[in-house]
Amino acid sequence: MRELSFRSRSLSDLPSIARNIILESGEYRLLAFYGEMGAGKTTLIRSVCHALGVQSEVTSPTFALVNEYFIPGGSLFHFDFYRINRVSEALDFGIEEYFDSGSWCLMEWPEKVQELLREPLVRLYLQVQPDGSRNIRMQIPS
Repeated sequence: MRELSFRSRSLSDLPSIARNIILESGEYRLLAFYGEMGAGKTTLIRSVCHALGVQSEVTSPTFALVNEYFIPGGSLFHFDFYRINRVSEALDFGIEEYFDSGSWCLMEWPEKVQELLREPLVRLYLQVQPDGSRNIRMQIPS
C-alpha cells in the first residue's frame, strides 16, 4: 500500500489536491472518505467531481444516499452513508451494482457499510488541524 499526504490551508488548495487524488488513484474507482463531521469530506468530493468533469452542482446525498453525476465517458456516484442504520439499507438500494459498474464511486461515512466495501479501495482520511487547515492522508492499494 502506498500512502500520500496533502494539506489544505484554504478552499483554493482543493482543485490541485483533487487532481492529485484522481491521478494517484490510477485505475481504482472506489474511493472512501473518512473524517469526523465538518472535516470537509463533501467539499473535497465536490472538488474531485469537478476535476473529473461534473458540470452540475454537487451536493451531499445525505437523504437520497446516492447522487449520480455525468462526466465525460460515463457516470460518477457520490454516496453519503451517514443516515444508514443497517447494512441491509445499502443492499436494498443496490450498492453492489454501483460498485460493480466500473464508475467512480465516492463515499462519505464508509465505515457505516464497512462489510460491503470492496478491494481495491482508495482510502482518504481527513483531519482538521487546530489552525483550521486539513490534513488529507491517502492510502492507495499496491
